[in-house]
Amino acid sequence: MRTHAQATAKHPHDDAPDTAAAFARLAALPAGPERHALRQDLVRAWLPMAQRLAGRFRNRGESLEDLRQVAALGLVKAVDRYDPARGAAFESFAVPTITGELKRHFRDHMWTLHVPRRVQDLRGRVRAARHELMRTAGGHHPSVADLAAHTGLSEDEVKAGLEALDSFSALSLDAELPGAEDGYRLGDSLGSPDPALDVVVDREAVRPGLRGLPARERQILYMRFFRDMTQSRIAEDLGISQMHVSRLITRCCTRLRDQALREQAPAPHRPARPHAA
Repeated sequence: MRTHAQATAKHPHDDAPDTAAAFARLAALPAGPERHALRQDLVRAWLPMAQRLAGRFRNRGESLEDLRQVAALGLVKAVDRYDPARGAAFESFAVPTITGELKRHFRDHMWTLHVPRRVQDLRGRVRAARHELMRTAGGHHPSVADLAAHTGLSEDEVKAGLEALDSFSALSLDAELPGAEDGYRLGDSLGSPDPALDVVVDREAVRPGLRGLPARERQILYMRFFRDMTQSRIAEDLGISQMHVSRLITRCCTRLRDQALREQAPAPHRPARPHAA
């Protein structure tokens, strides 16, 4: 008959120190060097547990050393806030306190874009539901309706969570686009200000004034600025001197500019006349 060694599953915190008496003494001590030293001893005693909790959050874009620092901060808060008189073990109070500090670190410091906490929570619920449904559906992506039914959220809330999935990190504008073989960067796909837009605004501003000009002056402006003809060529076509063309262009441009500026200027404020008594 074969015998099997019975392996006993070890609790993650079976090596937790017995600090019940120390916490009871800490609660009774007044502020001072003795209390501070005992507090430091308790933090050092439970620091291995905090580091194990930090290890659960590795490979999420943050270094393990930084996570351990955050967990240590959560441990200090747990030691300061723990009340042994309530009867609960320190471990049951410290674990959610440290875990909450780690999650808060990811929420407040690891997002590239600022996303409201409510949307971050929606992202977590939608992300977990999508992974679960994809496992049961053979890798097929669930629809928004499927995610809403699984999570109990509305479809609008699911959509907000899905949009936040891509907000945790951002691509650099210097990153090459997928499939680009010529070094085409993401920044190359962005548009730039079109100088022709200013020309459109200027043309619309002078359009009413152009209608009020005599026909010959409108023709001269058209030949100069739209057909890019020289003043000498305009003078030759119209049978007038080049100096006359120059004076007409200057006079028309000044008139149009002044008229456009007058139309764009705000009307002066006129104080109300006092009523006769």
